[in-house]
Amino acid sequence: MELLKGLNPQQKQAVIAEPGPVLVLAGPGSGKTRVLTQRVAYLIDQLGVHPYHLMAVTFTNKAAREMGERVAGLVGRQTRGLTLGTFHATCARILRVEAEHLPVNSNYVIFDADDQVKVVRQIIKDQNLDEKRYRPSSVHGSISAAKNELYLPEDFPIDTYRAEVVARIYEEYQKTLITSNAMDFDDLLLWMAILLADYPAIREKYARRFEHILVDEFQDTNMAQYTLLKHLASYHRNIFVVGDADQSIYRWRGADYRNVMRFRKDFSDAEVILLEQNYRSTQTILDVAMAVIEHNTNRTPKRLFTKRGTGPKIIIKELFDEHEQAQYVVDTIALRIASTKANPGDFAVMYRINAQSRLLEEAFLSANLPYKLVGAQRFYGRREVKDIIAYLRLIFNPDDAISLARIIGTPPRGIGTKTYAQLRALAQRLNLSSGALLLELAKGKESEHLPQFSSRAAKALSRFGPLLAKWLTEKETLPPVEIMDQVLEDIDYQDYLDDGSEEGKERWENVMELRRLASEYHTMGLQQFLEDVALVSDQDTLKEGVDAPTLLTLHAAKGLEFPHVFIVGLNDGVLPHQRSFEDPEAMEEERRLFYVGITRAKDRLHLSHAMYRFVYGHTEQGEPSRYYADIPRELRDDGRPKRQKQSKSEIFRPWNRPLAPSKTLEAQYKPGMTISHPKWDKGLVISSKIQDEDEVLDIVFDSVGLKKVIASLANLEICDA
Repeated sequence: MELLKGLNPQQKQAVIAEPGPVLVLAGPGSGKTRVLTQRVAYLIDQLGVHPYHLMAVTFTNKAAREMGERVAGLVGRQTRGLTLGTFHATCARILRVEAEHLPVNSNYVIFDADDQVKVVRQIIKDQNLDEKRYRPSSVHGSISAAKNELYLPEDFPIDTYRAEVVARIYEEYQKTLITSNAMDFDDLLLWMAILLADYPAIREKYARRFEHILVDEFQDTNMAQYTLLKHLASYHRNIFVVGDADQSIYRWRGADYRNVMRFRKDFSDAEVILLEQNYRSTQTILDVAMAVIEHNTNRTPKRLFTKRGTGPKIIIKELFDEHEQAQYVVDTIALRIASTKANPGDFAVMYRINAQSRLLEEAFLSANLPYKLVGAQRFYGRREVKDIIAYLRLIFNPDDAISLARIIGTPPRGIGTKTYAQLRALAQRLNLSSGALLLELAKGKESEHLPQFSSRAAKALSRFGPLLAKWLTEKETLPPVEIMDQVLEDIDYQDYLDDGSEEGKERWENVMELRRLASEYHTMGLQQFLEDVALVSDQDTLKEGVDAPTLLTLHAAKGLEFPHVFIVGLNDGVLPHQRSFEDPEAMEEERRLFYVGITRAKDRLHLSHAMYRFVYGHTEQGEPSRYYADIPRELRDDGRPKRQKQSKSEIFRPWNRPLAPSKTLEAQYKPGMTISHPKWDKGLVISSKIQDEDEVLDIVFDSVGLKKVIASLANLEICDA
């Protein structure tokens, strides 16, 4: 059968499995996406299942698009009616259809991550709470976790005073969302699960419709997702899930690898298939990965193997500090490219937390070498892009309080903070949204509420209200790009943004890029455009076709692969992170995170750590990660490479970028000098040397003993000549 060509025996077993519950435990690089895609095509082409009766869900828009294109290519005919997308997008579509059973109507908007935290911050302010004690991001995290466990505000578990405060904030948070006719990301899953649980007719409608349900990255599902999947599979029981508990790394946002065990319990008759042949990495890389992950408990052992050969040992490198570590990465990448053994895009540099990217970026910039950064300021997070999206969201849903608050004074139109606060307060007294009141004020003198504002404020509000009313009328007939053009013209946004500076020009270019994206939704409409924008992920914004090394966190690396991978900052306290030390579950997730990073590498893997780290304003000795002890000695190369004969200019020449001039530094501090440190007080300089364009000192302090200090960072004062 053409459809099964090129599959190995385990992959073929999964694709043609009998209807019923199926659990595919797929090791990294084992072709799980291919299996899932072929399974969908097999159901349509060979078993005659109509696409309308199929539902396939994954975790990124990018993966969903690729899967859709592959299925269409395999089946060779229209797949119209197939429900294929992310969990959130799929739930959003169904909830709009069933909105009559929800506390919002069908034109609800989806608040992005920034909006969600803003709402929490405003509630904390309104309730006169200490923002330092109740950090908005932390409180929102607690609310998000509650929703993932299917707790509404009245169900929120209260066992501490903080929990009681969070429960109050959660209650107000939900009221704000509903008043704004909005949902957050978690609501899409929460309300879908509630809808299926509380309305048997709706549950049966969708459970009967979806004869086959297929789920990618099953180990990353949370309780809400698992619950709604169980409801949807309750009639036909044809649920096909693909995952790997060893790659569950999103516990912090509700993912629960134990859903794999729940599945095996709830569907005890499920066929279990292991995919162990790896098509990505060398055997050495796989052996290192298995040596690391086998220390975790509650997992199904897998023996990963490949036909790609043994491959070189992994390199473990100890560097003096994080500056030297960043320089080592850049030098090594440049050297490999100079020897024409690799292309710039073959390299990825991974780290535990976003803050670690700074020194790496500086090293690349210093060498004038291009790079791609994943998960920094995303395109959709830029101020000017968020402004225009807020206008479009308000036009789609005038009750959207967050969007109105953002744009009512942007560009400035005489409506300041005080006037907006008056508008908001009056709206609350009248039991209206601020947007609805603004439309009422658009009537001008005919509005009974206009006299409650000063003449200046009333004039400004009565000018902006008609604009909003006009856009609301136009949205019914115009495609998204024309609505956007009308807004840009009416508010003179280009003049406001482009002040002639390079930054202004760049910001306007970003608006034009958003316009280009909006033009692709000519037939799909404003609702679909706003929904896709709200649900975009970091990986979805990764630029394709840019031939440059990629810098990204280990979390963002999930699902990606590169010929050459560097994992930097492998110090205890960084990976595993110190926040996890007292929590066995968290420590197991840290190990899984390392495992995911290792298995992104196809050909070569470099691990590195620093002897000294700059922490909270001073340098301290760094301990190598405990994970090194798990890596068999025969698989690792800890030695230093031979000194290269090429000059730096020769090494970097392939990228055609001039190098910044090197400076020769002279030591400022000499052995025997007495110095003063802002924290450790007086000390005696024992030795001084120039290393990596900085002066590194050994100093004995009366208070703390011997410390190694980087002079440029330590803020030292010389006490004697």
